[in-house]
Amino acid sequence: MTSPEAFLVSLGTISAAEIGDRTQLLSLVLAARYRRRLPIIAGIACATLANHAAAALIGRWFGDLLQPARLQMLVGASMIVMALWTLKQDTLDADLASGGGTGAFVATLTGFFIAEIGDKTQIATVALAAAYRSLIAVVAGTTLGMLAANIPVVMLGRAFADRLPLKAIHYGASFLFLLLGVMFLARAPWR
Repeated sequence: MTSPEAFLVSLGTISAAEIGDRTQLLSLVLAARYRRRLPIIAGIACATLANHAAAALIGRWFGDLLQPARLQMLVGASMIVMALWTLKQDTLDADLASGGGTGAFVATLTGFFIAEIGDKTQIATVALAAAYRSLIAVVAGTTLGMLAANIPVVMLGRAFADRLPLKAIHYGASFLFLLLGVMFLARAPWR
């Protein structure tokens, strides 16, 4: 499993999983509230990088604990669970969206970091880091995947979000997770 594969799988998986996710809804709310695109995008990038780097370290730790065959099976099974989770529509907690009296960057940084804890994209990052040895490729891919899904929402706001076929995108992301799960299970040496 090469670094380019780790990067591309991470990028594709997270960008698809993020569509309609609560952090994407948070992007929309923050963009509407602050109307300051660059600080919001910078906050998303910094929060995602920190959160996904920590998740990748946890994933690496799990990956080092498990035998390769069991690791492939666990990652495959977790991707199939992610496929089912992706079908569930997310909602946004009002506390995350409020931002208090802070500026756009700090509100985005803290809101995104907190919203990502236990989120499907963070769990997917743990699984990807367990499966692929290149933490840099995984974290770069997951972070850029988050940005690829959130920058259009920040830039175009509600006009963009209202035109997305979210149900079809959720089904597509679910199918991608299912496909990845089957791929990892197929790679596992069953004995």
